[in-house]
Amino acid sequence: MDQVVLARSLFGTTMAFHIIFATIGVGLPLMILIVEVLFQFTGDSDYALMAKRWTRGFAVLLGVAIPSGTIAGVQLSLLWPQFMKVVGKVIALPFQIEIFAFLLEALFMSIYVYAADRLSRGMRILSVVLVAFGAVMSAILITNVHAFEGTPTGFRIVGGEIVDIRPWKAFFNPSFAVSAGHVAVSAYMTGAFVIASLAAFKMLRRGLSDKHYAFHRKALMVGLVVGGLFSVLTALNGHASAQHLYDEQPEKLAAAEGLFVTQDHAPLTIGGFTDKETHEVKYGIEIPWALSFLANNRFDTVVKGLNEWPEDEWPPLFIHTLFNAMVGVGMLLLLMSIVGFWWHRLLKKQTFPRWMVWSFFVSGPLSMLGIEFGWIFSCTGRQPWILYRVMRTSEAVTHTGNLGTLFLLFTGVYLLLAISVVVVLRAYFKRHPLGDELGGSGDVNGEEEGLHV
Repeated sequence: MDQVVLARSLFGTTMAFHIIFATIGVGLPLMILIVEVLFQFTGDSDYALMAKRWTRGFAVLLGVAIPSGTIAGVQLSLLWPQFMKVVGKVIALPFQIEIFAFLLEALFMSIYVYAADRLSRGMRILSVVLVAFGAVMSAILITNVHAFEGTPTGFRIVGGEIVDIRPWKAFFNPSFAVSAGHVAVSAYMTGAFVIASLAAFKMLRRGLSDKHYAFHRKALMVGLVVGGLFSVLTALNGHASAQHLYDEQPEKLAAAEGLFVTQDHAPLTIGGFTDKETHEVKYGIEIPWALSFLANNRFDTVVKGLNEWPEDEWPPLFIHTLFNAMVGVGMLLLLMSIVGFWWHRLLKKQTFPRWMVWSFFVSGPLSMLGIEFGWIFSCTGRQPWILYRVMRTSEAVTHTGNLGTLFLLFTGVYLLLAISVVVVLRAYFKRHPLGDELGGSGDVNGEEEGLHV
């Protein structure tokens, strides 16, 4: 297999695994903060119990996010040595600052876990605020390197040498703001729907007591409301991201929409798949003029088609499918949150139909799929460049052999870690059932098993 394909497959698998824990690691602290605030201002002890139990789960997930993130960092150096030469000289600042963001998160996470009962109301909230702040800053700083890949600035390469280095200009590259916003809002949306999914899973159990059902219903509604709000913010940020692509990476926007011919009043194509031979999107639904408006808020905006570039500079055309899947997941999640809010808050229904609860249960896995689709779209859509218009991926890749063996070994490690997370979470929450802390039995048999929220 081609060396570039092997290296990208290995690093892509690492990131596909790590991004699950990293995203939840950003989203879950905000959920803990929200229920902590709700407890402090309503006095409802159910919210305090949610914060306590979610924090336990967060600690386990953090224990996997750290080593998987470390593996990703090591693989960057091993797989892409030429790229890392640029990173080391030009864009090392995010990695250095991220250390302090992580220390902030870890320090106040420890304080909140071990001393929460001895802290004042204000200090409890401040501790979680700093945990959430450290988590999101870590994500923003690390993904800023990815933003730099799409809009590299702050240096020049002359005769193979890196010159005119301006680290802060590289740090605040043109993609920084839109990338930072997208990382934050999409992670918060995902964390919320993961909570909603876990709550829905428990609500599907038959024979659940009224007290337990009410507890899980509260968790579900917090997840749906927060998830819905951040779904809207993610969509707005997505619009800004599309306009950013129009300005900075126009061929990526063209490939995302399957547009081959430069035109004004360009249509937006939903669904279908891009046919490289016929230069069209087959079986897609076109919305006239919509792409031009999406690109620059004007229906007469001229959008460049792929035919403006040599074919060897085209991104893989399947990113059209990834883009549609990402957007489709986001719209479906927003619909779920609207339905749940309408049913419980507007119609005043105290229980949900099972089909509706099943749909809420699916929201968590769907949100994670949306994150995976988005990440693959973002990285693959930049190809064939690792540094856009500066360095091709083929120029940066290592010439070391045995990448296929490493791929199999690391895949096995990730499977082992995934299984370990499930086993540890199930074992812990089975030993600390909700019924013991909430007061009362969780089902008709007086037993509460499995993973709880």
